[in-house]
Formats: sequence, structure tokens, C-alpha cells
Amino acid sequence: MSDESRPTPPGARTAAVIPAAGRGVRLGPGAPKALRALNGTPMLVHAVRAMAASRAVSLVVVVAPPDGAAEVRTLLDAHALPERTDFVVVPGGESRQESVKLGLDALPAGIDIVLVHDAARPLVPVDTVDAVIEAVREGAQAVVPALPLADTVKEVEPAAVHGEPEPVLATPERARLRAVQTPQGFAVDTLVRAHKTVTENVTDDASMVEQLGLPVVVVPGHEEAFKVTRPLDLVLAEAVLARRRLNHGF
Repeated sequence: MSDESRPTPPGARTAAVIPAAGRGVRLGPGAPKALRALNGTPMLVHAVRAMAASRAVSLVVVVAPPDGAAEVRTLLDAHALPERTDFVVVPGGESRQESVKLGLDALPAGIDIVLVHDAARPLVPVDTVDAVIEAVREGAQAVVPALPLADTVKEVEPAAVHGEPEPVLATPERARLRAVQTPQGFAVDTLVRAHKTVTENVTDDASMVEQLGLPVVVVPGHEEAFKVTRPLDLVLAEAVLARRRLNHGF
């Protein structure tokens, strides 16, 4: 069995890194996106709870805005979080990639699997989190949850001026395309190596592992793991929470 496919021990320790240093300009002015309230609770708290809901996750590292670590610590202390999970807050960097690296630097010895999760995906179900972890335990070096696309996708030549018509170059085969979500899961040594060696053409952490020449695998994502980016997404997220309260009482 190659190093790229050796299973991780069943007792492997898992940590989650949540980069939450961005401003979220598409949601408009005000607080950073991760601190926006969703059903009265900051999105970041929902995202932390989503990671901690997995019994496999023993540590959550929150990467705060560079000058906002104390505020984020106070925020987390003010909300009920699972006692079985430890929480650490560290200041982030100027880019998401830098923030994730700072989160990785904060991991203690003994962590075998690391998840990287968008704070703006506050409603990912625990079954999706567990599926990512399990795939890493079974030997994958990098795992992403993803959904098939509902829409046909066109490759275009971008217009020089926003709003101008754009020529279509190709129509990719939709059956081969997936919309990627988080948490993305990794053997910790693999992701640390990727962050040390890959600096360009970074779209997500899995793409960095791809650039190392290592395989990345996809597991089924979930429709509730959508990214809250625009005001309409907040409305949808509130609706999901309302349905959960109706169905499950929380």
C-alpha cells in the first residue's frame, strides 16, 4: 500500500480549522461576515458548533481577524459549546491561505486529521462532517464534499466591461462537474506540506494538494452546507434553522 493510500488509525485525533478573518463585503457594510447574526447567533458560532457536533473532532481552531482575536474569544465564551471539544482562537492573516496556515501552526502534536471549514457555511450537517473524516481515515489524503450541478455551465470569454455580452467558448459536460463545499478533510502532514510549497493558483485547500500531484476524492455534500455570501442567503439560512426547530426542537 502506498503512502498516499495508507489508512489513518481508527483512533486518530481530528481538529478543525475555521478561517474567519474575512470582511464579507458582498453582505454589505458592518461586522465581518462570520460575526453576522443568524437566528440571533453569530454565523461563526453556528459553524463552530457544526464542527464540534462530530464526536471525532477534539479541537476547533478559529482564525480571527488580525485585530479581533480577543473579541472572538469573548464571543465564543458567551455561547454554549460542547464541553468535550477544546477551542483555540488565533489571529489570522491578510489572505485566507495565510489564515489557514496560521491555524495549522496552532495545532498541537498528535493531530492526525485536519478539517478546514468556511465560517460562512454555518449549517453543514454532522453526517457530512463525519463522512469527510471517515474517508480520510480510510486512506484518502484529501477529501472534499460536493454536490452535482443543477444548472448547465458555460465557459465564456470574460467581458472587458462588466455587464457586456460575453462569447461562449464551451459547454462542459455537467455530469463530470461538482460544486465543492466544506469541511475539506486532510491527513495533517499532507496539508501542512501543501501550505509550505504551494503559493499560486490557490482556489481552495484541496487545489493545493492537487498541485502536489496527490489525489483528491469527493464525497457527497449536502444542500444545507451552502455558503452564506449574499443577503438572500441569510434568508435561506434562517428558513433552514426554522425547519430544524420545527422538526427537531432546536
